[in-house]
Amino acid sequence: MSKITVVGAGKYGSTTVQRLAEADLVDEIVMTDIVEGLPQGLALDMNQSRSVERYRTKVVGTNDYGDAAGSDVVVITAGLPRKPGMSRMGLLEVNAKIVKQVTGEIAAGSPDAVLIVVTNPLDHMTTLAAEVSGFPKGRVMGQAGNLDTARFIHFISEKTGADILDVEALTLGSHGATMVPVPSQCRVGGRPLTEVLDGNEIEELVSRTRQGGAEIVGLLKTGSAYYAPSAAAAKMVRAVLEDSGEQMPVCAWTGGEYGISDVYLGVPAKVGAGGVTEIIEMDLTDDELAALGEAASAVKEKVDELHSLDLG
Repeated sequence: MSKITVVGAGKYGSTTVQRLAEADLVDEIVMTDIVEGLPQGLALDMNQSRSVERYRTKVVGTNDYGDAAGSDVVVITAGLPRKPGMSRMGLLEVNAKIVKQVTGEIAAGSPDAVLIVVTNPLDHMTTLAAEVSGFPKGRVMGQAGNLDTARFIHFISEKTGADILDVEALTLGSHGATMVPVPSQCRVGGRPLTEVLDGNEIEELVSRTRQGGAEIVGLLKTGSAYYAPSAAAAKMVRAVLEDSGEQMPVCAWTGGEYGISDVYLGVPAKVGAGGVTEIIEMDLTDDELAALGEAASAVKEKVDELHSLDLG
């Protein structure tokens, strides 16, 4: 029996479950959370929609990791958002303890699973999940590039008036300040972005993409984005389950590509049944390549901070 587990029944996690269930990819999706009744209630509600939406995948809501055993893919959304007055290191420590505990539980029951991490700080948490699980590095990846790229595409479409399905874009690097949008790989109706917009206009879109999540948080006042993030995570899950080899930007372990090694970083990769099956080296400009190198250095510094914490 094919099975997906999504850890965390908040808006991100539950919307990811809904998208995957309606895609009818597997027999069962397990949604687990520490809040009693929350995943069970959401699962019951989703299951009652199956006949209307015409899909068979069953959703199991639980507070017991035992129900997740034998999963093919596990999406880790568990963690806390940054609260007013909380330092970045404070958030790192809180979420690191959560991800360490979750990953240990999942690895014990699903030793052959592919792990997709979405908890922030993304690069740290993907690194931690790989270390705790002991899984081959290709079977642990982070979701950031798909989301950031989707935001970049939206902003390009909005600025140019182009059909959003005629826009191609790419973001690499870290999920945050050292994100590396890649204008040289962007196309609008088949034309290079640099022929459609001038340098200042492109830089405005790049800046807005970097602040994409913060912009939504500012508008919502409470909470953060989950529609686009869940779509991005579901795309990765689908590529794994269908062994599609689809190329997409993911947070993956590097092994010399782009002159970068031994760090989890947003890069273009093929995703299939084994997780990341290949990192694709694209023809980046010197500036883009330099920015990617800077992002890698920044992530390595942050990982050192992670390793300095006492996680018990």
